[in-house]
Amino acid sequence: MRDRLIRLLRHCWLDEDDARRALGPVALERIEQRVRASEAAHSGEIRVCVEAGLPLGYLWRNVDAHDRALSLFGKLRVWDTEHNNGVLIYLLLADHRIEIVADRGLTRHVDAAGWQAIVDGMGAAFRERRFEDGLHAAIDAVDAVLREHFPAAPGGGNPNELPDTPVLR
Repeated sequence: MRDRLIRLLRHCWLDEDDARRALGPVALERIEQRVRASEAAHSGEIRVCVEAGLPLGYLWRNVDAHDRALSLFGKLRVWDTEHNNGVLIYLLLADHRIEIVADRGLTRHVDAAGWQAIVDGMGAAFRERRFEDGLHAAIDAVDAVLREHFPAAPGGGNPNELPDTPVLR
């Protein structure tokens, strides 16, 4: 009970302004540019979401970062790509958690251990509060996976199916 109360307070203490402080406007622009450049080389879609704390209803139900990332995967329509190759990179500041959720087109090629390796690579940067560096590393790692399994068709069009702008909550 005590741990749950501490978690509740930690999440209620943080808000979207904390996410904006963790990643300022210049960093957000660089992340957006990196996603856009990545998506020019493959048919996948990358979404980045940084959430300071969970909404009260999620806390009440004791939802963890993974379940929240799955929920946002749907809400942000990351699943809604032509080749089922969208990826959500999710950072929950209050719990110090990182989640990567990939659509079914990618899970055929990359198992949970492969995604966990990317998360582990981000962890060191996040522990040092270098959020932009960690997100750049994650985008680059996801980019490599998407280039390998879903390269852009030579000379073909590559529509941008989802916004490239990071989501702050």
